Amino acid sequence: MTETASAAAAGDSAADAEKLLEVNNIEVIYNHVILVLKGVSLDVPKGGITALLGGNGAGKTTTLKAISNLLHSERGQVTKGSILYRGESVADLSPEQLVKQGVVQVMEGRHCFEHLTVEENLLTGSYTRRDGKAAINRDLDMVYTYFPRLRERRKSQARYTSGGEQQMCAIGRALMSNPETILLDEPSMGLAPQLVEEIFEIVKKLNEQEGVSILLAEQNTNVALRYAHYGYILESGRVVMDGTASDLRENPDVKEFYLGVAEDGQKSFRNVRSYRRRKRWLS
Repeated sequence: MTETASAAAAGDSAADAEKLLEVNNIEVIYNHVILVLKGVSLDVPKGGITALLGGNGAGKTTTLKAISNLLHSERGQVTKGSILYRGESVADLSPEQLVKQGVVQVMEGRHCFEHLTVEENLLTGSYTRRDGKAAINRDLDMVYTYFPRLRERRKSQARYTSGGEQQMCAIGRALMSNPETILLDEPSMGLAPQLVEEIFEIVKKLNEQEGVSILLAEQNTNVALRYAHYGYILESGRVVMDGTASDLRENPDVKEFYLGVAEDGQKSFRNVRSYRRRKRWLS
């Protein structure tokens, strides 16, 4: 089976899988006046990697924060629609309760506790667990297996680690909560291409080997569509297109405006996102 056919089959399988997360026509307003999301709907199936794509300001981070109930700290609120996890509304759950339900967000910007060591940062991810020290230690070993660099730096203060190591630490801390679903916000931001590939390969292994479902918000459309099963494209707070990753990679508008490939197949970075030709979905 070719890589494209394999990706398409994976996308179809993901689409047919049990829905863990359902976002239904949500609107989000900040400060009671600024409408940021305008009827966003998406599904995250069990065992899949779902990509939420779009440029800066499209609404990707706001969507993730709406799901994880982190909007209130920024004077934002969901004013319309519903968000369901395993068929139950999450509207009245605190972020801590959502973590206990199995949903954890890795924030944009590699947020670590700089004064703590790498291992102390990882262990903070287990604070909601009640399954005992032995289980936590097993998961710590699991994190070190996926991120051997963290084992080497486990006694170093997080402030003295590299950007890539901090991103690994942030993902590892999320894993320590024993999640069913991870909301991963811009994991490639500020990282060298080689590190981006390394991070995404680990994310793929976590999905395949640990069964963790992932909703991935990412500006790097090219790399995201190589690892995701299904994708949604956001523009100005709306979903303008969705489909399997393989279908989106072949879509002419996605090629031109997000992958930098013109209709004649040539790379055309000069015209990428120039809007000289209106997008078909805005016509």
